[in-house]
Amino acid sequence: MNPYTLLRPAMFALDAETAHHLTLNGLNAANKLGLMSLAASRPADDPRTAMGLTFPNPVGLAAGLDKNGEAIDALAALGFGFVEIGTVTPLPQPGNPKPRLFRIPEAQGIVNRMGFNNEGVDALIANVKRAKFKGVLGINIGKNAVTPIEKAADDYLIGLRKVYAHASYVAVNISSPNTKNLRQLQGGDELDALLAQLKAEQEKLAQQHGRYVPLAVKIAPDLDTDQIKNIAALLMRHRIDGVIATNTTLSRDGVENLKHGNETGGLSGAPVRDKSTAVIRQLTAELQGALPIIGVGGILCGTDAAEKMQAGAMLVQVYSGLIYRGPALVGECADAIRSIR
Repeated sequence: MNPYTLLRPAMFALDAETAHHLTLNGLNAANKLGLMSLAASRPADDPRTAMGLTFPNPVGLAAGLDKNGEAIDALAALGFGFVEIGTVTPLPQPGNPKPRLFRIPEAQGIVNRMGFNNEGVDALIANVKRAKFKGVLGINIGKNAVTPIEKAADDYLIGLRKVYAHASYVAVNISSPNTKNLRQLQGGDELDALLAQLKAEQEKLAQQHGRYVPLAVKIAPDLDTDQIKNIAALLMRHRIDGVIATNTTLSRDGVENLKHGNETGGLSGAPVRDKSTAVIRQLTAELQGALPIIGVGGILCGTDAAEKMQAGAMLVQVYSGLIYRGPALVGECADAIRSIR
């Protein structure tokens, strides 16, 4: 029997954010005691190459679960092919007022308006240095809430410089709906200017460190056809290394009449699955293999993961699905993807 099915009712009886912190603490404790093999069996090796990196299997952890990099070793022990931590900002910030995290069990959805709550990039780097994990580690960077949107690039450049030496790849989060005006950065002129600065900085840092660290941009599911076309063109023009599709949605289709369905914030889990897959499908057509797509959004079973891959993703990430299904989801997704190869 999956141990998570026994734990889940107790966790769901708690406030969602309290349960989140308890889970991370529990995973760390279990990892120190060598008990992680009881939580999940490690997927069979199924190496994939993307962004110049080799991933032992194509199923990763999405950003948001471990914002400060406090549980890297424990999360890696669940069998992920890669782990992405953050979103981290240059300065520590508390995020939005609580409560700010809401489950919608009837729809297998989650609404969050966390607002990039984190301890700042220096604290994250200290945690990364303490971790023993030697696999693929993504670090997701964002801007501080107090930074005006016209100065956003400054925050991303600070984040990139600070995390560069410690990351396998750096993810640039311009698509959270919970930082005011952030999604403006997905617009043509704003995105063009931001990518130009990030790419120039990446080239400088590669020279300084003697190591090329890929850049991936995380985009929203709430983009129309023309916006996706324009973003794809800019990603190719600036030779960005990867794109993560997608973040949470502002749509409330299917949850508007459910408890917490109309809370402010980004909706993740099953309700975003089809929107995310549609974005992946269009990106695949636009990019024509120029850069890899990491598919994320609404993966709650192996079939969902396989669908993302069939739409054109080279790798997938999970987060909300873990809350509903537990660690067994990682192996299930890896098996389903391997079966369609």
